[in-house]
Amino acid sequence: MQEVTRYIQTHRDDFERDLADLLRIASVSADSRQNSETRRAAEWVAGQFKQCGLAPEIIPTAGHPLVYAETPAVPGKPVALVYGHYDVQPPEPLDEWITPPFEPTVRNGNIHARGATDDKGQMLTHVKGVEAWLNSVGKLPIQVKFLIEGEEEVGSVNLAPFVERHREKLACNAIVISDSSQFAPGVPAITYGLRGIAYYELKLRGPKQDLHSGTFGGAITNPAGALATMLAALKDADGRIQVPGFYDEVLPLTDRERAEYRALPTTEEQFMQSVGVDGMFGEAGYTALERRWARPTCDINGLTSGYQGEWAKTVLPARASAKFSFRLVPNQDPKKISAALQKFLEARVPPGIQMELVDHHGAPGIVISLDSPYMRAATGAISAAFGRPPVFVREGGSIPIVNTFSRQLGADVLLLGWGQNDDNTHSPNEKFNLNDYHLGTLASACLWEEISRLPPTKQ
Repeated sequence: MQEVTRYIQTHRDDFERDLADLLRIASVSADSRQNSETRRAAEWVAGQFKQCGLAPEIIPTAGHPLVYAETPAVPGKPVALVYGHYDVQPPEPLDEWITPPFEPTVRNGNIHARGATDDKGQMLTHVKGVEAWLNSVGKLPIQVKFLIEGEEEVGSVNLAPFVERHREKLACNAIVISDSSQFAPGVPAITYGLRGIAYYELKLRGPKQDLHSGTFGGAITNPAGALATMLAALKDADGRIQVPGFYDEVLPLTDRERAEYRALPTTEEQFMQSVGVDGMFGEAGYTALERRWARPTCDINGLTSGYQGEWAKTVLPARASAKFSFRLVPNQDPKKISAALQKFLEARVPPGIQMELVDHHGAPGIVISLDSPYMRAATGAISAAFGRPPVFVREGGSIPIVNTFSRQLGADVLLLGWGQNDDNTHSPNEKFNLNDYHLGTLASACLWEEISRLPPTKQ
């Protein structure tokens, strides 16, 4: 590792220039006007692999292309697959950026640009870690495969079918994904669990048109009032979700997990201050961290009904709708939740109202064993690079493709985030700390050596 470490240290400026070059490419996958830029980003990533002496493939899809590359096989050693994405979120609102989103600028040790932390910078740490091995030692101690996509920010619609069709090509023992955050500055983390999601739209229809509330109010059901009543029925006063059977298959927190969460360097007062509130609400009997990471939740994401303009309009609206979602924990089945929810809401439809429940999408949660040998390898690599062992956290959000990888490839997933919680992901002034960029590159390089010490396992 000495030669590899020395290469990373002496090429810091080169690595930063390469990151800036990638960040200048406006690869906004949701914007068809940027399709040529998105293609250019795929070609740029492929060019990085070519510079390392690899033979990358740019694989067309019905949308934006995939980039695949692999280092030579190492018989008798495990195989790792690195997943990342080169596409980025739209940069709007542009007037809130201090510097233009595709003109990377360094301020206070951070590089600011759209995609800096999500996911160009984090993805590139693994490319550079492999470059360091190949250019200093000449080979890696294990085989590393790369699958880099251009549609993560628009739902990865073409990735899952590709994985299902190419299980042999992608066969591996561990899947490495860096698209998340450390716990705090100077406190690296391994994310070992993700919540799933079930997302719905509830539509209620009453009279054939909007009516005068003075003339008709009190004689027919108001769809907006019905919507409020039905949504309120989803949870009780203690924050427990009331859909029958909702908690039947919830994976409970272990004593070990709860003890580790209590030991993390944070307080609920700090959390409230960070989000700007003076109080909290949630399922009774659990801390804020436990509720955010490992308990199921229900949240209203949007409400629409009636008059929203200036001043007043005394209207009884004909329609009302809401978008809401459940965050699910491991073992909960989105399909079972949907069936139970449909019955629950149908039983609460008042007279004169017609209901439609739209099931937009769902994905289960996932949890990875803390006793996995690959988890221990990642712990060793991060400890060597960052100078302290990582903490183990769950993530309250959802990354549905992780379930696809785990299910189709049967491999352990390592979610190793080098970003920070204040990196403004999906927001103006996105950033990535350059020191974390280099430490992440070193940790990635160390990971391949740590994994090489593990006994080979069946793929």
